[in-house]
Amino acid sequence: METFALGPFAVLSNGALAPRDPYPAPCLRFAWRGRACRAELGAEGVRMAVDAARIPSTADPGADRRRAFAALAQLPASLPPGWQARLLPDHRIRVEALSRLGAPANPIALVSAMVRFALDLDPWLDRLEADGMDTAQAA
Repeated sequence: METFALGPFAVLSNGALAPRDPYPAPCLRFAWRGRACRAELGAEGVRMAVDAARIPSTADPGADRRRAFAALAQLPASLPPGWQARLLPDHRIRVEALSRLGAPANPIALVSAMVRFALDLDPWLDRLEADGMDTAQAA
């Protein structure tokens, strides 16, 4: 069966994706609005993650941390079903989502899921920026 490489994946002759090396799990990295994103292909689908913003530091002059924390508290309930937001120890806000892919997964389905994630993420990035989150240090 003839294959070709696509990043950490092998594309089989039927168009299906297979990991070239299953450990660690194969992933593609991409950027959206200056933020590093990750799409990891697993048995359940593609898990995507982005460090969307960062709570401003107490050292930042004029930073409205109270407003940023209040916005963060409301974020998980407002995300699309299946999406998660969590605060990391360094005050980055990570947003994650799982997109199910039909079997076998193929490059078109993977890239489509990545594009949907990025476009669906846009309103929340706008909201985080409007609520005083530090986006320059998120990525």
